Amino acid sequence: MTKLDKLELQSADVTRRNVEALAALFPHVVTEGLDSDGKLIHQVDFEALRQELSDYVIEGKEVYQIDWPGKLAAEFASNAPITKTLRPNLGDSIDFDTTKNLFIEGDNLEAMKLLQESYLGKVRLIYIDPPYNTGGDLVYRDNFSSSTQEFLWKSHQVNEAGEKLVSNTESNGRFHSDWLSMIYPRLRLAKRFLAQDGVILVSIDDAEQASLRRLMDEVFGEQNFLAQLVWEKGRKNDAKFFSVGHEYVMVYAKSQSTLRERKTAWREEKPGAREIWDEYLRLREKHGKNDAAIETDLSAWFRALPASDPSKKWARYKRVDANGPWRDQDISWPGGNGPRYEILHPVTKKACKIPERGWIYGDPEKMQQMIDLGVVVFRDDETEPPFRKAHLRPLDYEAVADGDDEADTGGQDAELATQVRGSYFYKQSQVSVRHLRDLMGAKVFNNPKDHEILSRLFEYVLGGKGGIVMDFFAGSGTTAEAVFDLCARSGLNCPVILVQLPEPLEDNLKSATGSAKTTIQNAIKLLNELDKPLTIAELTKIRIQKAGEQILARHSPSDWNGDVGFRTFTVDTSNFTDITTTPDTVNQEALLDLVESVKGDRGGLDVLFEVLLAWGLDLAAPISAETVLGHQVYSVEDGALLACFDDQLDEVLIHELALRAAADTTQKVVFKDAGFASDAAAINAHQVFEQLSPDTTVKVI
Repeated sequence: MTKLDKLELQSADVTRRNVEALAALFPHVVTEGLDSDGKLIHQVDFEALRQELSDYVIEGKEVYQIDWPGKLAAEFASNAPITKTLRPNLGDSIDFDTTKNLFIEGDNLEAMKLLQESYLGKVRLIYIDPPYNTGGDLVYRDNFSSSTQEFLWKSHQVNEAGEKLVSNTESNGRFHSDWLSMIYPRLRLAKRFLAQDGVILVSIDDAEQASLRRLMDEVFGEQNFLAQLVWEKGRKNDAKFFSVGHEYVMVYAKSQSTLRERKTAWREEKPGAREIWDEYLRLREKHGKNDAAIETDLSAWFRALPASDPSKKWARYKRVDANGPWRDQDISWPGGNGPRYEILHPVTKKACKIPERGWIYGDPEKMQQMIDLGVVVFRDDETEPPFRKAHLRPLDYEAVADGDDEADTGGQDAELATQVRGSYFYKQSQVSVRHLRDLMGAKVFNNPKDHEILSRLFEYVLGGKGGIVMDFFAGSGTTAEAVFDLCARSGLNCPVILVQLPEPLEDNLKSATGSAKTTIQNAIKLLNELDKPLTIAELTKIRIQKAGEQILARHSPSDWNGDVGFRTFTVDTSNFTDITTTPDTVNQEALLDLVESVKGDRGGLDVLFEVLLAWGLDLAAPISAETVLGHQVYSVEDGALLACFDDQLDEVLIHELALRAAADTTQKVVFKDAGFASDAAAINAHQVFEQLSPDTTVKVI
């Protein structure tokens, strides 16, 4: 090594990684060559690869897949690296120093490419509500290549006049193709973010439901399809044929086999069950051990409930014993052909009637165990089969792995009776409209999602575990409020990552009509009053802040971490000066200075976050800054990373930082290459760290 190693400052080149993986498996199929600029590149000999995999290659056969004009370009878009960065915006952040939540302004494809190293395989849940392609909504346009105008025209990113397309209307002959080309690379990247037990939820309506289903089958694997939920939002009485008031939520796992291996079973608390339990506790305190008195009062409480109360549905939990309210439950084998054996009635000493489907317990020994535990209750005589108890707060031995969807499941961790969620649910759309209007002071978003519905849905698929939640079509910010609500109710730790395009509201106003136009005008008025840029991203941040404040007012942070803040970032060009010249126009020394210089409007924190992205580190990590021997030094994650981007780095500072790195077991240290006066100074710095802190990785940018 002659000088400190350079840290590569661009997003991951997925294609190159795939080629390197092929080279590791089949070295002879990857050869070296030169590109048009004389740069060394690796090339794949596909004929050699075909021969290597000859037993598995399908020759001349059609395969089942979804295809459209522009698919190859869209696939290229998901793999191509970019040389951009995320710039922190402290002024637009809430609790920047302590929050674990991220809000990113910019094109979501670029943002995801920049984030993938830091969050690869770490996201437990992704929810997106993308454009539905109904003719007037925005469709993102991606520059699949920066090479030529001809390529852009061929990939349908500009029209024949060279104008960039910004919306997708039915008059466009590529109506579905353009939408697929937009969503495809984003779904491919989304899959990389998901943990092995991760899940993605995608809202959609009938316009692209069929296309999305097939596309997600291809990206995530048909075997990982979990459900297509139907969200009914209300009847449209002005419809000519049928009232289509529903939308869908596609649910796919990263790996359904992993969920099965881990014996994952999603359940949700029965709505109204907690209120029943609270009433039982009140009556238990009132009546002590008098179960009969508790039963009488509990039955009266059920009768007094209005028909719309969710607890009314569970009025069967009116019997009481020492373990709380319970109801009777079928004791027969689900589906039929269960075991058949004699069980004697404890009073008549005669064999009880065997259920037509057989007993649910596999053998007499198991049945006797449940009788001894008090789970099985006999009737007055043997002419009817006994039944099982199902407590509102299930006991660990009450659960039976019988495949019955109606059976309660429990365990020592189960608090209240649970149920499997159905694939159809109803919530009137106007509820979320009113909530958001009240929160923002005016109607500033059209068709917002319901945060309470999403909060419960997120809780269900997360299965009582925390984890990172991502939404790269943040829109009105409903996902953030849903996650805040979930964490406040459950105490879970769910950092949220949001991405939203700073779409100009004034551009949308030009084509808007009716109520949509009024909504945009309301939004512009609100932003003008707050002296904020007139973009959807600004509205989103305001909504998140207001929702967080409202939730904090209802839930004490003592019950959860109280994190309703967010670090704001903007997708921007690299912090380092672009190379806009060639060696023919400047001398070699001047060119070197140009490459190594930081842009004049960029600060140390800008550069630090570009380093975190390049190294794949957490963007929510705690950061502190201090002055060391006259130089600003950043410490990330309590000293796990040290960084100094000052000029005129001397031996005294290097020695001090090397000592600190050794004491704090610092993993990484980074400097600005131009901070060293010469290669000799950089070499000396390397030697100092090798001597004093040999386990620390040292790089320059």
